[in-house]
Amino acid sequence: MIPDAPLHPIVAAWRDRLALEQRRSVHTVRAYAATAQRLCDFLGSYHGAEVDPAMLGALGPADLRAFLAERRGEGLSNASAARELSAVRGFLRFAGGEGAAVPQVRGPRVKRGLPRPVSPDEAVSLAEDVAESAREPWMGARDFALLMLLYGAGLRIGEALSLTGAALDAGEVLRVTGKRGKTRVVPLIPLVREALADYAAQSPHDLAKTEPLFRGARGGPLSPALVRRAVQGARRRLGLGERTTPHALRHSFATHLLAGGADLRSLQELLGHASLSSTQVYTAVDVARLMDVYANAHPRA
Repeated sequence: MIPDAPLHPIVAAWRDRLALEQRRSVHTVRAYAATAQRLCDFLGSYHGAEVDPAMLGALGPADLRAFLAERRGEGLSNASAARELSAVRGFLRFAGGEGAAVPQVRGPRVKRGLPRPVSPDEAVSLAEDVAESAREPWMGARDFALLMLLYGAGLRIGEALSLTGAALDAGEVLRVTGKRGKTRVVPLIPLVREALADYAAQSPHDLAKTEPLFRGARGGPLSPALVRRAVQGARRRLGLGERTTPHALRHSFATHLLAGGADLRSLQELLGHASLSSTQVYTAVDVARLMDVYANAHPRA
């Protein structure tokens, strides 16, 4: 058993299946178990009865729509709602046993519009969906760690794929070689460090310090085309825009830092831009967000 807060017995069993048998990432296990527990709490109140396998097996589309409606009322974004629905389906398949029928409910859609950086919640949801859809658990851990490097450290996909096993000993900062051989230092937040450690623990390949960190199925360097294809599938499932690419995660990293108060010079260093003019594009993105706020809030807008 994995230590955690008290869970419904069926949820706890599913959590352990995800972690110990399917070897899903720590983040996926935690998020999916929390979703399943929220579903059980909701159903207990909604039906006024104890949640058991019989109740879970008898659920219909209306039950799931009511659950999602409550979650959306709590402020859940479209991408997160789609991710929550995916977790619920997995839980119900587990609870019902082999061949169990799961109510079919259409996931939420995102209105297409001007390109925008993905939100922090959407960035993690995207990475988790890619990981969940991988052929092997270790590949899922690899993909999650890679995408978290793009969003959590602002790396270009080429920079991340050029890392060697030495990155696993980087600690709180990572030295990255970018365009024109320019080297920069980027901080590694706990989420990224934990994802890298989880991937290293699951990888069947020897991640030597001088060898590529991210490996394909046969042990060779991971192809960027495979990463882009996996992200393309995830953005369709989550209802995200077509501009949600691996590189968009780097854009989101920059935009969120700027919105949080980072100055342009520091952002330039973190991104590895040769000139400040390359970094200033993110001020325009932030202005677009402010204009949206203005248009929605000002009585005369």
